[in-house]
Amino acid sequence: MRLWTGFVGSVVEAWAELRVHRTRVLLSLIGVGVAVAALTTVVAGGAIATQITVEQNERYGGRPANVQLNAYNPETGASPGTGAMSDAVAAAAARYGVTHTTRNGNGMLRVQLPDGVVDVSSSFVDVAYGAIHRTSLVEGAWFTDYDVERLAPAIIVSSDLWNRIGAPDLRTHPTVEIVAAERNVTAVVTGVTASSPASDGQDLSGFMLNDAYLAFANTEELANSYFSYELWVPPDIAAELMPLLQADVAGSLGEGWQVDAYRSDYLGWGGEDPLLPLKLAVGAFAILVLPLGALGLVNIALVTVRQRIREIGIRRSFGATAGRVFFAVMMESVVATVFAGAIGVLVSVLLIKNPLTSGWIGDYVQDVPAFPVDAALIGLGAATLVGALAGLLPALVAVRVKVIDAIRY
Repeated sequence: MRLWTGFVGSVVEAWAELRVHRTRVLLSLIGVGVAVAALTTVVAGGAIATQITVEQNERYGGRPANVQLNAYNPETGASPGTGAMSDAVAAAAARYGVTHTTRNGNGMLRVQLPDGVVDVSSSFVDVAYGAIHRTSLVEGAWFTDYDVERLAPAIIVSSDLWNRIGAPDLRTHPTVEIVAAERNVTAVVTGVTASSPASDGQDLSGFMLNDAYLAFANTEELANSYFSYELWVPPDIAAELMPLLQADVAGSLGEGWQVDAYRSDYLGWGGEDPLLPLKLAVGAFAILVLPLGALGLVNIALVTVRQRIREIGIRRSFGATAGRVFFAVMMESVVATVFAGAIGVLVSVLLIKNPLTSGWIGDYVQDVPAFPVDAALIGLGAATLVGALAGLLPALVAVRVKVIDAIRY
């Protein structure tokens, strides 16, 4: 109880001294506050940048752990039929409780536009592909189970292709005509993906559900299409599950087929953490920021202590111990920097979570992260540490003052 009372008394005393010397310490505290705001913003911004990088990697390679299965005949190089491979993968996924699987095919669709027929680079996928690859749309919605049952197949097109057909309102159920070998097919446009600004209007691409494509594709079209099979499994069991999936799919296909399994997500690339350079850069910048604010505080604290030598001597003559004087002088810096740090953290929160910044972040990520609590804790912790370090030298100077000399000062 006495220890707690002494601590509270020191904090109150430190706050009172700061109010007395507020003009002197104001500029140094502004420096600390700005440094803490910068530190907190850098840490929070680093978390947001990490989330952006993670989501971009997941759009390319899938979410961890995205396991890809491919089968071929080692002697002939042939691939099994899509039906046999699909059944084998579906059976293996059901056996191990994998709920998100997708076939991923690539090929060309010939689409009739008002100004002629164009080749559209197309991906033939299943409904789960959107969740596995975080596919985002600028208009409409990703495929659902309802789209699987459509009589007229659904198609999601790039914004460049959408503009080529006149950018119609998707609520009017616009259609495009696919020119196939045996018969033309009318597809309903249900969504639009963003084209790269650098595409210059030439990104003619789209997505279609696999079953819809297989319903009208002929043998020649299928021969020109490549299919892989993806399963989204828990990362902690991926290493154990991959050989089991290989064995089960190979067993379902029969003799003569080789099945390869590998991870395509960024965490399965092997080697060092791909986000390590970003994390190191954020950490290095954060370490360099705070000393700038601390230097000013040390200088002001030393000047203040020298001007209070007589006061310190009188306190010592009335029984104040060296430890009490040391702690009181140090607490002045700590209380000041914690207060400045709290203001800095508040400024950082306002910078990161204001509607303008949040809207910009939302353009790049699906899961907009909350302001990271660890960033605020790091900011306050760093402010406290800087205050303790900045107060250490002035506190040592105060303790070394001789009582008789201080009274004569």
